[in-house]
Amino acid sequence: MDRPELTQLIAAAVAARQHAYAPYSRFLVGAAVRDEAGRIHAGCNVENAAYPVGTCAEAGALAAMALAGGRCATEAVVVGAGTGLVTPCGGCRQRLREFGVPDMPVHVCDETGRVRRTFTLAELLPESFGPENLA
Repeated sequence: MDRPELTQLIAAAVAARQHAYAPYSRFLVGAAVRDEAGRIHAGCNVENAAYPVGTCAEAGALAAMALAGGRCATEAVVVGAGTGLVTPCGGCRQRLREFGVPDMPVHVCDETGRVRRTFTLAELLPESFGPENLA
């Protein structure tokens, strides 16, 4: 995985993780997506005292992409600490599906940016419902 563009995407997610607002769980997550123009957009998790209204890192990265005019995610990275893989939650898998295609790579990294595993979006969300289902 010695691809400079992947290294840049991972670095953006690692940096975003450092800005996470997680005073309750202390579980910091960073994410980054690459759009159709090759631009990188990052996000971090933001918790809230009213737990259901927090925001996941992936949602933040996708919102940044949409704000910048991106409409297609071509690759994603999620960075988090712990012994288990920090994969996108169910809601974020669907959010990624809104902007990505089933074969989009999703790299799951530890807090240092080491890739622990790479999935396709289809592996994370099989038989998904996407925008083309509404066409």
